[in-house]
Amino acid sequence: MLEAAELFWISTVRADGRPHVTPVVAVWADDAVCFSTGADEQKGVNLSGNPNVVLTTGCAGWDHGLDVVVEGEAVQVTDEDSLRRIAAAFTTKWEGRWQFEARDGGFHHPGGGMAMVFAVKPVKVFAHAKGDPFGATTHRF
Repeated sequence: MLEAAELFWISTVRADGRPHVTPVVAVWADDAVCFSTGADEQKGVNLSGNPNVVLTTGCAGWDHGLDVVVEGEAVQVTDEDSLRRIAAAFTTKWEGRWQFEARDGGFHHPGGGMAMVFAVKPVKVFAHAKGDPFGATTHRF
């Protein structure tokens, strides 16, 4: 489910303690959920002060599908080899629609702009099955 998910919702914490939730496109690479953000975007600002996050993915249906919740710490990735692997995962998963150049400690977009890259290695994962039967499970790493 984590490898196939196209969209995640990330919850971060603002400096004043209020939550911030926004969608992110992410990939599974190096045993982590990986995403990018600009330093001036709200999630980027929040992560500079508090790396604890919750990522959720699933479907909006009540009686079908699976919802997954990942708790962990977002760690900025700056290692060039790791960035290249994560960029390749984006290119592969999205069939070339998401392409990044990995250099200078981040992702550079075609046409300009630099983004920080974060990896969230799961600490705790909740999976909620919907339908018949309903079910839930928790896994701690």
